[in-house]
Amino acid sequence: MDFNTALTILIDGLEFSSYLFIVSVGLTLVFGVMKILNVAHANFYAWGAYMAAWLIGRWTNMGFSEGSTFLMIAVATIVVGLVLGYLVERCVLRYMYERDEVVTVLATFALFLILEDAILLIFGVDPYFADQPMFALGSIDIGGITRTVYGLTMIAVAIVVGIGLWLLLTKTTWGRLLIAVIHDREMSISMGINVKRVYIVTFILGAMLGALGGAYVAPTISVAPGFAVDVVVLSFAVVAIGGMGSIPGAIIGALIVGIARAIAVHNFPQVELFVVFAVMAIVLVFKPEGLFAPERSRKI
Repeated sequence: MDFNTALTILIDGLEFSSYLFIVSVGLTLVFGVMKILNVAHANFYAWGAYMAAWLIGRWTNMGFSEGSTFLMIAVATIVVGLVLGYLVERCVLRYMYERDEVVTVLATFALFLILEDAILLIFGVDPYFADQPMFALGSIDIGGITRTVYGLTMIAVAIVVGIGLWLLLTKTTWGRLLIAVIHDREMSISMGINVKRVYIVTFILGAMLGALGGAYVAPTISVAPGFAVDVVVLSFAVVAIGGMGSIPGAIIGALIVGIARAIAVHNFPQVELFVVFAVMAIVLVFKPEGLFAPERSRKI
């Protein structure tokens, strides 16, 4: 493998890992706090991408500059996270907290199918193209390889998200409330913590992260029906490798999946998905709960 190929694999792997981490960390955050494996997390990614692509198209048709389309990515993230996240939590998940995990998975899978059809009803079946933000930033030469600056900014966004979550969980009162609820929900209630409010805010934050992943990747792809399934399947692989509920695990898991996929794409494209799940299987054989699974509290 020559230097250019190795550099290309590294950059591709980091870019893919970046938005995969953003999506995965929202999924693992919700599970860590609420103990809900939300299959419908795929919908936040898909709706974020569709909303961003639609808004970018409308924004540019109104005559605004390509550079200002980044504002539409932020708007799509906030709107989808707040509105769709709130509705899903209040209308469905609030009734799932005390139920069996299998029932919760089935309910969120049903919700996933419903929201997938809702996308077709609202946005239609034709693909959306919203590459204006990518062209606004242009490209750059790295070691003789031409890369889009927009793709590199994904890495920066993932770093900002990771640092932001670390600060939220370790340096704020809200973070301490989250940790208390994670370790003992009943004791948190008895201490006067409004657990329902913690759940709502946590779920909306997770929804916004999923929507951000979709909205930010929308300018680099064709946003079409069913495009989100592969990414969210890989997100489940990430959280399985890293450990459900672990943010450091989401970081390491995303890097492992992203680099492994990049190596396969450039060297063994016919086994691209097999390589990812082979890595996951190997990790789970030796660490059934993932590499960084948080310790489970025991009640005596």
